[in-house]
Amino acid sequence: MKHTLADVVEIDLHAEPPRPGSAELRVLYQQEGQSTRRQATRQGMWIAIAVYLLFSITDILLVPDVAHDTIAARFIIGSIAFVLLEMQVRLNASADTIDSTCATALVVAYAGWLYPSLMTADTQSISYYMVFGAIFMMSVNLFFSFQFRLSLMASVVILFIFLGALQSFPPVDPSYKLAFGTFCVSCFVFTSYVNWKLNRERYKVFLNAFEAKVQHNEASERGKALLRLSNTDPLTGLENRRAIDQRLRDYWHDWQKNGTSFAAILIDVDFFKIYNDCYGHQEGDRCLVLVADALTDSIKPFNGSIGRYGGEEFIVLARLETRERATDLAEAICRTVENMGLLHQQRRDGMSIVTVSVGAAFTRNQTGSKLEKIIHEADRALYGAKASGRNCVRLFDPNDPQSSDESENIAALLKIANNQNLVSLVYQPIRNVSTGQVEAVEALMRLKMLDGTSVPPSLFIPVAERTGAILNLGYWAIRTVCLELLAGNHVGVVSVNVSPIQLKTPGFATSVAAILGETGVAGARLAFEITEGLEMEMNSHILRCISDLKMLGIRIWLDDFGTGFAGLSWLRLIDFDTVKIDRSFLHDSDTPKGKAMLQDIIGLVRNRGHKILVEGVETDEQLALMQEFRIDQVQGFHVGRPAPAEDFRVNTAVLPHPERLRRPA
Repeated sequence: MKHTLADVVEIDLHAEPPRPGSAELRVLYQQEGQSTRRQATRQGMWIAIAVYLLFSITDILLVPDVAHDTIAARFIIGSIAFVLLEMQVRLNASADTIDSTCATALVVAYAGWLYPSLMTADTQSISYYMVFGAIFMMSVNLFFSFQFRLSLMASVVILFIFLGALQSFPPVDPSYKLAFGTFCVSCFVFTSYVNWKLNRERYKVFLNAFEAKVQHNEASERGKALLRLSNTDPLTGLENRRAIDQRLRDYWHDWQKNGTSFAAILIDVDFFKIYNDCYGHQEGDRCLVLVADALTDSIKPFNGSIGRYGGEEFIVLARLETRERATDLAEAICRTVENMGLLHQQRRDGMSIVTVSVGAAFTRNQTGSKLEKIIHEADRALYGAKASGRNCVRLFDPNDPQSSDESENIAALLKIANNQNLVSLVYQPIRNVSTGQVEAVEALMRLKMLDGTSVPPSLFIPVAERTGAILNLGYWAIRTVCLELLAGNHVGVVSVNVSPIQLKTPGFATSVAAILGETGVAGARLAFEITEGLEMEMNSHILRCISDLKMLGIRIWLDDFGTGFAGLSWLRLIDFDTVKIDRSFLHDSDTPKGKAMLQDIIGLVRNRGHKILVEGVETDEQLALMQEFRIDQVQGFHVGRPAPAEDFRVNTAVLPHPERLRRPA
């Protein structure tokens, strides 16, 4: 079974690390501190050789007749021991080998000194001088950190050498031999016992240190596991938002300090809410895991970092040299997910597989740039990708008015638009083709800047939708048309464009009902024009909202039919009162092919039983064609230009003359 990184971290947290057995601990003890043991023994041997040679002075004082022999023996043995020791150190011999060499050297040094010393004629001096052998025994057991077995063997050899020399010594008082023999045996027993205790203590110290090290490692590993868990998304195993924010700060710091440019890329799974609703949350989770794995593979050639930014949104950070490389990475991400071929048959945009929309931003020098700026730019690019049909890539372009800093100025302007009276409505007539009468008007929103400069709807409407300002603007527009025209019966019907974001807002129909009750306007006097735009998702919430609006008596019109935004499924699912055919088809009707296509679209809508309204009538010829095709209603500059509400209040009984309505607003 494959585990995610989060699962692995959980396993690490609960797993007990393996503990070595007694034999393994002994081996570890032997191997522990090999370098330290070699160095300590080496330094100890240097001191021992120096002391051994310095005792030549006592040879001269106590056994002067054989001093030249003992001193020669000392220097020969000391030199050989020193050379052997240094050779082994340079050959990187083990600590045990060096210890054995040093122990052997001590035994040989004792024997090499004792033998010529016994040749002295001064028996009294040598009888006392022989106690020097106990010093060698103490050196073996106490001065060096030899293991107990090696110390015991060396001590036994030194003891037997001493006892043998004592027996071969010229006849002396038996009490002397007993006393010195007892002393030597006592030194052997005492120093061997002390050595045994020291070795036991060293082993205990090793065990305590080893246990402390194990506990430290366990705590360290658990700390690392907890840190990984706190930085890991539990579903996908990717870095979570907390971790990716820290990584983003590191990338930003490197860019600010060293000029190392990077790209921030936001990825959103298209129509994921529909996928989750239709296939279930378990399949939704599986979809996110598969997408996460695919994204991880796709960014490897770019050495990027990936994290889950929330819900169905992922983020990729990568150090790249050029904007072109950032585009290449974003394209690779988009195509990788598409190539998975993961079925998503509930989406309504012509695709039947899971895809992603990708928005990328690349570091650029700008005044007062802040860390959040690049994420904000990537988010605006992502919005542009979703608004362009999804399953595509957008790289933030500071020169694009839809994504540039100008849109931020518009966003700030929209926040104060209502209070500063910067937003207003104009109305474009909708005429009956057969009677020529104005049967309705369409409310069109206008925005001006503080200096009076007009902002095109094509610029501020997308910004309003992206920032959510469209909600307040929408309620204001509905209330305004009711107060300006409908409450005074100046026109029969007013149509208002409704954003998909408004339809997806909980309580939208209830708020509209409150406005109708507040202004005393019947719902049948109001029409909502709905464009199945790229942000529209046909789901139960949308359908329920439209049903609630129709229960209020509000007419539902389908706008921009035939442009590719409004699909045939909408005609099947919703009983529209009117279908507005996009102006592009009328303008293309001057060719036989274009005229035939317009006829086909009209026939399709007519067979569904909907009223037909054609936009963009600008010439007498186009109006005549609409009469020929028996169109219900038309709209365009030829039949009436947008005008302020005052032009429709001249007389409550008489509508403005068509010629008057043609002048620009």
